Amino acid sequence: MIRVALADDQHLVRAGFRALLEAEDDVVVVGEASGGEELLALVRREPVDVVLMDIRMPGGDGLWATEQIAADPALAGVHVVIVTTFELDEYVARAVRAGAAGFLVKDTEPVDLIRAVRVVAGGDALLSPGVTKRLLERMAIGLRDAPDEQRLAALTDREREVLRLVGLGLTNDEIATRLVLSPLTSKTHVSRIMAKLHARDRVHLVVVAYESGLVAPGWQ
Repeated sequence: MIRVALADDQHLVRAGFRALLEAEDDVVVVGEASGGEELLALVRREPVDVVLMDIRMPGGDGLWATEQIAADPALAGVHVVIVTTFELDEYVARAVRAGAAGFLVKDTEPVDLIRAVRVVAGGDALLSPGVTKRLLERMAIGLRDAPDEQRLAALTDREREVLRLVGLGLTNDEIATRLVLSPLTSKTHVSRIMAKLHARDRVHLVVVAYESGLVAPGWQ
């Protein structure tokens, strides 16, 4: 069972999300919060797999709450999905750095909301060719001041190439096709890169790819 917490200062938004999620057999909403501090108390009190987090909230906004969750080893199993709009791009860079596992826009389709919860609960990140990739490209300048290639010193040449493709938003299967590898080998490379770079999830790998200069906005 996937345990979800909802954080949004609008009661109707939380109610809508709850109704959609609890219609699924494998999802349960364990609690709601209208602000960041309230959300932190909730996730420290109740086991939570996924948090759907708004950014603009009173009592500690979603950005602050995401940073607090990512910094707490006791909450390492809590995966945050930021619920945002394109107007909030400037905040997303900090949320990614903090360890947010993905992003949704508030008018997302119900099927995409449910899929997002399952994907993130499974330990993956929302890196489809849609919202997240566009946001990452648009905010890339805010992610780094200058390339930091030293971060990649522990990687082999093949691992650097795999990381570059992760940064471009490719899935493991797409990476396998591009590099003529088996899907299992591609997945193994990604796992080893995450371990070497101490990356929380796949979104963090995208950040590293931008920060190290492997990927720049607009690259294909």
